[in-house]
Amino acid sequence: MKVLVLNAGSSSLKYQLVDMTTEEALLTGICERITATGGMLTQKTKEGKKLVITQDMPTHKEALELVLKALVDAEYGVIKSVDEVSAVGHRVVHGGEDFTSSVVIDEEVIAICEKNSDLAPLHNPGNVACIEGCQQVMPGKPMVAVFDTTFHSTIPAKAYMYGIRYEDYEKYKVRKYGFHGTSHKFVSSEVAKYLGNPNAKIIVCHLGNGSSLSAVDAGKCIDTTMGFTPLEGLIMGTRSGDIDAGAVEYLGKKLGKDMSEMVTYLNKKCGMYGLSGDFSSDMRDLEPKMLAGDDKATIAITAAAYRIKKYVGAFAAALNGVDAIAFTGGIGEHSDLMRGIIAGDMEYMGVKLDGELNHKYVSGYDAGIYEIQAKDSKVKVLVATTNEELSIARETLALVKNA
Repeated sequence: MKVLVLNAGSSSLKYQLVDMTTEEALLTGICERITATGGMLTQKTKEGKKLVITQDMPTHKEALELVLKALVDAEYGVIKSVDEVSAVGHRVVHGGEDFTSSVVIDEEVIAICEKNSDLAPLHNPGNVACIEGCQQVMPGKPMVAVFDTTFHSTIPAKAYMYGIRYEDYEKYKVRKYGFHGTSHKFVSSEVAKYLGNPNAKIIVCHLGNGSSLSAVDAGKCIDTTMGFTPLEGLIMGTRSGDIDAGAVEYLGKKLGKDMSEMVTYLNKKCGMYGLSGDFSSDMRDLEPKMLAGDDKATIAITAAAYRIKKYVGAFAAALNGVDAIAFTGGIGEHSDLMRGIIAGDMEYMGVKLDGELNHKYVSGYDAGIYEIQAKDSKVKVLVATTNEELSIARETLALVKNA
């Protein structure tokens, strides 16, 4: 069985075709500049064959038509007919309180996703446009919506509620939702299998340009760092993370920005990028600067690491202990510097890092799970490769099989 995994933005569409017999991606691709001029599709097979098509894509429908054409391309495709695609898995950012698990898509599901566009105005409309376009070009094909938020739906009210008036929560559904759910679910599940303990207490550190932590107890998420939006929580590439609301109002007045402009400012101009003096949001740029003694790069990295370290401690308390801390994502998997700062000086909770092992897994290692803790560490410290597309494909396969 082959599953087509689609991850749509407002102007882009990432895709993978996954063979569920081997759980291997047969090819990956991306459509860029949808709705604009200069559209481009770039596709690469597992053997390395690369296809580039330059063509305008006025809507997601035209982008999907191009994707299907590329999948069956005689030289660069991997299937002979679209009929070989058994199902389609769609990443949808926000499920609100309406969905606590992935679902087979029907008209009611689409309507609810459209309603929840108020909660994710930058993402859900593109997700819905992709679903509707896919229904037009692949009529009758089973489709599944896999939400970023559903893995966090097990978080208890004491953790997801803000200290606002309850009637306002009821009316407007303002609460913590959490994101990166497909990654957190995949990594925590793989780590539990690796440990041979389905009841393991795991802290997943998904660190990249967007970063979040989750506290997972026996396969269920009990807390996460992102909130009503992905802006809450950690200091990220360009996001500020946690900040006093009063400071936002004060700064907005000083900068002459209204609330909408301040949200954009906090999402796009802050985080490690802003702390580094607008130098870069990329750890690959910041690390050499820090090691060379640059003060702003040092502040950017150490402040981000400190925020992560604090949340690890908080989540260990919420879990009443921890069996494993798993680092994943672009930074989590490839920055031994960041891992070292975060997991260093944690002997109080039984965490002891092996510096040599930590440095070994910087880049280029095979996908999987690697231990980087010292022999006498009471807590496993792991580098774990995430695979959100495979997570979506697995959810899709399970639902289609049971439909």
